[in-house]
This record gives sequence, C-alpha cells and structure tokens, in this order.
Amino acid sequence: MSDKPVVIGVAGGSGSGKTSVTRSIIQRFTDKTLLMLEQDYYYKDQSDLPFEERLQTNYDHPLAFDNDLFIEHLKDLLEQKPVEKPVYDYKMHTRSDETIHVEPKEVIIVEGILVLEDERLRDLMDIKVFVDTDADVRIIRRMMRDINERGRSLDSVIEQYINVVRPMHLQFVEPTKRYADIIIPEGGQNHVAIDLMATKIQTVLHEKGLSMTKENS
Repeated sequence: MSDKPVVIGVAGGSGSGKTSVTRSIIQRFTDKTLLMLEQDYYYKDQSDLPFEERLQTNYDHPLAFDNDLFIEHLKDLLEQKPVEKPVYDYKMHTRSDETIHVEPKEVIIVEGILVLEDERLRDLMDIKVFVDTDADVRIIRRMMRDINERGRSLDSVIEQYINVVRPMHLQFVEPTKRYADIIIPEGGQNHVAIDLMATKIQTVLHEKGLSMTKENS
C-alpha cells in the first residue's frame, strides 16, 4: 500500500442517510480500496455495570462512545496495522466478546453521528462530510428501522426520540455541521453529491498511482 490512507469522516443525525451515503460510495470501488469504520461499534464496554443500569444508557451522547479505542484503531490502520474491531451487543447493552478483523486499505470512511464532535478524530480526517436531512424524514426512518428491525413499539420510539434523540441531536450532532468540508442534503437520495464524492476519491487514488473503481478493476 502506498502512502498514508485517506480518511473521510461522514457524520449526520440518526436516520439522516449517512450509512446509505457511505455504502453507495463504497459500492463504486473494489473491495481492496475502501473500508468503513463505524462509530456504532465503539460504544463503551459496560460489563462492569448492573444490567438495569445499562438499560439507562444514552447512546446519543458523546460519552457513550469509547473514542480512545476508536482513535487508537484508526491510527493503527493509518500505520498499515490491522485491528480487531469490537462488536456491541445491543441486547445485553455492552460489548460482545466477538471482534471483527479489519485490514488497512487505501481509503477509510469513518461513519457515525458524532465522528465530527471529537477534535482528535477530526484532526485525523482528510475530508469531513455532514449528511443533512430534515428532522421529519429522520424520525420516520428511525421509526421504520426500530419497529421493523428491532421489534420496538411505536410509543417507545416516539418517547425516546422526544426525550433523548432530539435534544442530543440539537446539543451535540447539529453543531458539528460547522466542521464539515462538504454538506450533503437528503443523504442517500442525493446521487449528484455521491457521484462528486466518488469522483473526489478516485482523483485522490489516481494521484497516488491507483485506479480502483469497479469499472477499472
């Protein structure tokens, strides 16, 4: 692998479409080119806490994340070292014993609601992106996900959104928009912005003597 990998941060509120944006970009390149490092995998280990206490975890607050480990792993990948990415067990509300082996690649996309909140993370990024989607769209997407994929009731999703998700978004997520180099409205539906991001990545790779889009692989 040549030179230091390129790091792209993709932030945005819950349900904004940031994961869709990231996956759409990754799909345009070969498997050897890009990797996604999700902040959601780096929630703090809570095995030392009683289960009842773990149930009170605010997953939308910056303190819920183990950014020290997140940054350590990102730095290892930048030094061409593989890492063992943690896995979070949402049923037990703590870190699983399982890990995922991750090899360094030419482009690392760091994705999560608060990846632009920590200055140490921002300093490691070459490009910072904020996916900006209207609140009504975000809450509808979150409802559909939590009800269909996580078996939650409509009332519980609405209560969590009003009491936790919305205030945390306004206090911590929305303010990080000012750090973004690029703001993408409407997430994965914004094909023009995704095309521009993919073109930018390909330009960077070309400058490094690489051409790793699927069309060129």
